[in-house]
Amino acid sequence: QVQLVESGGGLVQAGGSLRLSCAASGNIFSNNAMGWYRQAPGKQRELVAFISRGGGTNYADSVKGRFTISRDNAKNTVYLQMNALKPEDTAVYYCNTVPMEWPWGQGTQVTVSS
Repeated sequence: QVQLVESGGGLVQAGGSLRLSCAASGNIFSNNAMGWYRQAPGKQRELVAFISRGGGTNYADSVKGRFTISRDNAKNTVYLQMNALKPEDTAVYYCNTVPMEWPWGQGTQVTVSS
């Protein structure tokens, strides 16, 4: 059973930066496209960043130009560099395959104050 462990969240002022990490157990990480999802209070979970097996990326319009997704297959880890954070980025952030196939991890809370 694959397990996902997200980390790196925290409280930051608007305009600040955070780098999230997601470590996956198991040795099938490199076979999957991965994504970062987020869920804000009262809202549905949404995909905000995608990285293919080959490293191609795509982003939701709301984060394009501010967030960067990357992966290190040797470490079974996917990252999300978040810059120019806004209060509307406040959410719990999760990683998973795209489309989602693995059990969700606990997520990491990102809170952006204005």
